[in-house]
Amino acid sequence: MKQDNIRNVAIIAHVDHGKTTLVDRLLWASHVFRENQQVEERVLDSNDQERERGITILSKNISITYKGVKINVIDTPGHADFGGEVERVLNMADGALLIVDAYEGPKPQTRFVLSHALERGLRIVVVVNKIDRPNADPEGAVDKVFDLMVELGATDEQLDFPVIYASAVNGYARVEPNDGNEDMVPLLDTIIEQIPAPEVDEDAPLAMQICTVDHSSYEGRIGVGRLHSGAIHEKENVLVVKPDGTQKTAQIRKVYTFENLGKVEVADAVAGDIVAVIGVEDADIGDIVTNPENPVEMAPIAVEEPTMAVVFEASTSPLVGREGDIVGARQLKERLLREKESNISMRINELEDKSGIEVAGRGVLHLSVLMETMRREGFEFQVGRPRVVYKTENGQKLEPIEEATIDVPNDYAGKAIEVMGTAGGIMEDMASDETMTHLTFRIPTRGTMGLKTRILNATHGEAMLFHHFLEYGPYSGEMTGRKNGGMIAMSTGKAVAYALDTLQERGRLFVGPGDECYEGMIVGESAKEGDMVVNVEKTKNLGNQRSSTADKAIQLTPPVTFTLEEALEYIEDDELVEVTPESVRLRKRLLSATDRKKAAKK
Repeated sequence: MKQDNIRNVAIIAHVDHGKTTLVDRLLWASHVFRENQQVEERVLDSNDQERERGITILSKNISITYKGVKINVIDTPGHADFGGEVERVLNMADGALLIVDAYEGPKPQTRFVLSHALERGLRIVVVVNKIDRPNADPEGAVDKVFDLMVELGATDEQLDFPVIYASAVNGYARVEPNDGNEDMVPLLDTIIEQIPAPEVDEDAPLAMQICTVDHSSYEGRIGVGRLHSGAIHEKENVLVVKPDGTQKTAQIRKVYTFENLGKVEVADAVAGDIVAVIGVEDADIGDIVTNPENPVEMAPIAVEEPTMAVVFEASTSPLVGREGDIVGARQLKERLLREKESNISMRINELEDKSGIEVAGRGVLHLSVLMETMRREGFEFQVGRPRVVYKTENGQKLEPIEEATIDVPNDYAGKAIEVMGTAGGIMEDMASDETMTHLTFRIPTRGTMGLKTRILNATHGEAMLFHHFLEYGPYSGEMTGRKNGGMIAMSTGKAVAYALDTLQERGRLFVGPGDECYEGMIVGESAKEGDMVVNVEKTKNLGNQRSSTADKAIQLTPPVTFTLEEALEYIEDDELVEVTPESVRLRKRLLSATDRKKAAKK
């Protein structure tokens, strides 16, 4: 039977195509907020980093009620580094809203999520957003979506998709771009008419598969998933079947359904709805919650393997403890093991020699989001250079390969191809129109480190680069690292303008006058190969003779500042990034120049 009063819809969009703003407007349209209520914009981007970066990191569930139908909206991240979230949450949906920018059309990240949605046979509703933009081409965007879906192997039924034209910022949705409608009703009506209601059997045994795991410091792990058949009641005894086939019994302590922006506790929930349950100890992705007497078998959910790992260590910097409150190795270990509880798309394990904790994720952005969260909590720590996670199959060494796509103005296409070639990229496809060239490459994950910066530099900031994990392929040999050496501070103290003035002629500086430096800290990049030890505290010798340059004003170029991602991509194997709540510093693993010379001889 169909549950006509429920719709489960996922939202798919490229980064910055207006997904979160559109959800805001749907919440307003269904009167979730009072007329005079003060509500922040982009209400779903609930954590600070999501707001600052303008991206969705965590998948979230909300529900809105319209014309007596409960619409469960499943928010999906648009960035491929968080693809692990996407693949799982689509299991809970019957249809998807595909949001595309009226000017830009579908983008590579959209392609990644859309291919998964089409594989699962979801009904797609295309929402062409930002039709109020200058140069918007809504009809052109629809044609591009059609071409993309044909390319991805959509069925005839999926290709006959409904289209809604919207401007989320202005709060309207339209059936035709210029029909003058000023509210979101056409979109809500389309969801109810076009997204199929869940097909369920209420009388069958209970079957629910956990797709995401939440964590509460009071209640422990919370399993979230769609109820495929039967009903679930609080205090009910259930059988939990792990993906590896092991079974155990548990008692459901509480059952929640999603309502508006939060969860509400209910005595029972029926098939077709998305529920959260408490009581399944160590709930994990892919766990099946079913009836002990009559268990139901379900296909397992694959959680994709991490492709990049980094080691967290307690900080050994001479400045440790000045900017952060939490500096101990024990607290660092406890915090990361706590993350392991709730963040199943990362693999977190202590190294055998107990020197640090290895954290493996889907890319530099994925790893840096965790680091940024921890520095905001007051942690100080140091991390090594990210390394890719290799595999061995049949005696052959395999490494992760990514698909990279670049949209670049025709004038700079040659420069972009050259940079990709030096990073180990192999061109698979090239297409161009009057102004832009679209390039597709296969590239080892190792080659993507620092790639975005190099592409932007080579194309004067005009290129757009996206890459996502494709598969494991044969190891493609050694790659050259950073060509330029570093300027390494020889002593501990504050940088002086006089010293920096002479050093800036020999390369780029990472510190400014008055910045705290220490022996072994990387204070700049030399214009030549090989590291050089420099004195950043050198002051002018004051004699009793007037110099012809006495009155020359020192003019310093502003120092280069690194974001966490840029710092991780910049360093070499013998270097570390020191992360504190206020600073991101680069340093050598061995601080003493003598120790570094000894290590080089070995």
